[in-house]
Amino acid sequence: MNINLTLIGQSLTFIVFVLFCMKYVWPALIGIMVQREQRIADGLEAADRADKDLELAKKEAKKKLHKAKEQAATIIDQANKRGSQIVEEAKEQARAEADRIKTAAQAEVAREVSQAREELRGKVAALALAGAEKVLESSIDASSHNAMLDKLAAEL
Repeated sequence: MNINLTLIGQSLTFIVFVLFCMKYVWPALIGIMVQREQRIADGLEAADRADKDLELAKKEAKKKLHKAKEQAATIIDQANKRGSQIVEEAKEQARAEADRIKTAAQAEVAREVSQAREELRGKVAALALAGAEKVLESSIDASSHNAMLDKLAAEL
């Protein structure tokens, strides 16, 4: 192979091309690659932060859920206690009402018994008068003997 001017010209052109690329093209490409590398690193870092934030959010959600369950249990317990209290109050009111009705019924029975006794005394007095009339077979003066019959009725 002969070294001629064409080979030297091509070599010089190649060296100029390499120097041109090193001075103008490579720095731009390297800058773009560094920027891209930085963006990728920032993206990975953001993804890591997002993962950590997600984990923290999950933990916080679990804590809040647990707290909400405890509050719900407390509210349910309070509602059950209030329900029991209402039932007890209703029972107490029912007992008081039953006692009131029982007392009223006893008073009514006592009044009716008293009324029945009075009616019975009157009937016994009339029967005694009728019996005495038949025994004596004569008319007895009712006005004179009413005091005696009232006394007899009071003793009964």
